[in-house]
Amino acid sequence: MNTITTQNPSKQLSKVSALAAAFLTVDEASEGQRIDNYLTKILKGVPKSHVYRILRSGEVRVNKKRIGADFRLSLGDVVRIPPTKSNVIDKPEISAAITAKFTNCIIFEDEAMLVLDKPAGYAVHGGSGIDLGVIEQIRLERPKAKFLELVHRLDRETSGVLMIAKKRSALVALHEAIRNNQTDKRYSVLVRGEWTDAKKRVVLDLQRYLLPNGERRVNVVTDISKDKYNERQSSETLFRLVKNYHHATLGPFSLLEAQLVTGRTHQLRVQLAHLGFVIVGDDKYGDFALNKTLQKHGLKRMFLDSAITKLKHPITQARLELNAPLPAELATFLQKLEKE
Repeated sequence: MNTITTQNPSKQLSKVSALAAAFLTVDEASEGQRIDNYLTKILKGVPKSHVYRILRSGEVRVNKKRIGADFRLSLGDVVRIPPTKSNVIDKPEISAAITAKFTNCIIFEDEAMLVLDKPAGYAVHGGSGIDLGVIEQIRLERPKAKFLELVHRLDRETSGVLMIAKKRSALVALHEAIRNNQTDKRYSVLVRGEWTDAKKRVVLDLQRYLLPNGERRVNVVTDISKDKYNERQSSETLFRLVKNYHHATLGPFSLLEAQLVTGRTHQLRVQLAHLGFVIVGDDKYGDFALNKTLQKHGLKRMFLDSAITKLKHPITQARLELNAPLPAELATFLQKLEKE
């Protein structure tokens, strides 16, 4: 019998999968995961249809018992994997040292979670021509970590608080807290125009769509009759005015605190653009001519920063307040608006 308890079972499994059944012991990284998702993860290159076939046939056993596809694993469970032809190929270990990019960005870390002050310009995950996002880079920097998963996402050009779970139990708890509106996320955002309301609650229906090139966009649903597939999602934000600026050349600007009630894709960017207060530097929903002008004045990114996140710790339930200071390039631009 081949018993494997390594932190990287898929690599070892590829050596024995076509020869004999393997027995994997569930560690903390896989605790609570559905068996079908667990098999899909470790049997890289094996079609999902085959994964479900071996589950239905009873060839996959947990603690010597037949289980269904929705069975959730517990710590210490022994999973029997039948002989399987896999496309997994062992890759040589990378001997070159990995350059640490985010060590100085850590604002909180314990055994359950890692919190970064993500710089603007970094995608949180790879894809769409990006080889390494933040999560892939962190995994490379920490090869011995058993579990590292994004809790939520930030747009590439948005900076600030980004949470990463180091335990599956922490990930599940944090996702539940987000779904139940038990987190308090606040953003610093600079918009064009003079915002006059001290407080303003904005509720709008948003709908995602794709451009011809496949790029994702979001718009506000103003005519419900055109939403024949009922794809719209309600979005809600509480905006607070922090300060108005009146630049002699560039015109009026307003610094806002945006408190998310919901967390829809591009929520703040689309809501504010719809209200006529585009976020400065926004290259998707903003004023492109203004953005080009602002670049000459030193602002070369979108002015959107995830400044504060308040929540309960996913394990201890202690109250946490995660703070990311306003990035230097944004603070410098505000100083310029005040002086000129």
